[in-house]
Amino acid sequence: MNHRLLTTTQAAEQIGLSKAFLERDRCTNARIPFVKLGHRTVRYRQQDIDAFLARSIRNSTSEQTVQQAAHT
Repeated sequence: MNHRLLTTTQAAEQIGLSKAFLERDRCTNARIPFVKLGHRTVRYRQQDIDAFLARSIRNSTSEQTVQQAAHT
């Protein structure tokens, strides 16, 4: 199985969010899964970035995510 691994900077550029967003996300609820290689090296799989983007698609600004709907 061949997984393309992206650095935090590369993943942030693809998503259009800041590197700091991904760093905070890893420490809180990790909406985007990541791979930890060794003590400090973090990578993102391309397929996880693609899945995050697919989950983020909305048809309206008022449309809720599944997670938001569960908390209402």
